Amino acid sequence: MTSLDKPTADQDADSKAVTEAALFEAFGGVRGMVETVVPGLLFVTIFTINKDLHMSAIAALAMSLVLVVVRLVMKDTVKHAFSGVFGVAFGVVFAMMTGNAKDFYLPGMLYTLGLAVAYIVTTLCGVPLIGLILGPVFKENLSWRTRNPGRKKAYAKASWAWGLILLAKCAILFPMYWWADTTKFGWVLIALKIPPFLLAVWLTWVFLAKAPAPIDVFAEMEAEEKAEKEAEAARKEAGAARHRKA
Repeated sequence: MTSLDKPTADQDADSKAVTEAALFEAFGGVRGMVETVVPGLLFVTIFTINKDLHMSAIAALAMSLVLVVVRLVMKDTVKHAFSGVFGVAFGVVFAMMTGNAKDFYLPGMLYTLGLAVAYIVTTLCGVPLIGLILGPVFKENLSWRTRNPGRKKAYAKASWAWGLILLAKCAILFPMYWWADTTKFGWVLIALKIPPFLLAVWLTWVFLAKAPAPIDVFAEMEAEEKAEKEAEAARKEAGAARHRKA
C-alpha cells in the first residue's frame, strides 16, 4: 500500500462508519427493532395460549407503554417507542371493533403497503423517500437533489430496495390475512418483522457507503455567516481607519 492509498482507505472507512451511525439513528438500531417486535410477539403468544382477544390486546398495549416509560426514565429519545404505541393502539382499536384478532395486525399491514408505494412513487418523481428521511440526519438536507447526483442515485437505489422489499412482504401477508388462522398468521407476521427490515437497511448502507460524501449544508451556512461577520468587521475597521486619517 502506498502513502497515497492509506488516506483513501481511511476516508472510505470513515464514510462507512458515518453511514452506519446515521442509519442506526434514523431507524432506531437494535433497540428500536426490539420495541417494534415485542408488543406484537406478546399479543400472538397470549392469544396462542388462551385465544383471549381482550387480554392479548391489553397486554400488547401495556407493553408498548412500558417501553415508552423506560425510555423516558433513561432520558432517551422516544420517537420510535411512541410510534410503536400508536401502531399498537390502532391495532387494538381495529381488533376490538371487529372482534377479529387478525385485525390487530391490519393497520400495520396497511401502513407497510402505503410506505412501499411511497418509496416507489417518490423515487419515480425524482425525490426518493429515503433521501428525505436521511438527508437531515447526514446534515445535507436536500442538497443531494441538485448538487450531489451520485448521492441522489444512491438514494434512488435504496428507495427502490425498500419499496420492493416491503411490497414482497405485503404479497406474503395480505393473502395470509384472508385464509390463515390468527395464530399461524401472527407468527408468520412476527417472523417477517426483522429480516426484511435488516435487508433493506443493509442495502441502504451498501449503496450509501459507495456514494459521494454528503454536503454538510449546516457547516456551509456557518462558514458563510462567519465570512459575513469577518467582512463586516473588516468594513468597520476600514471605515474607522479612514475616519482617523481624516
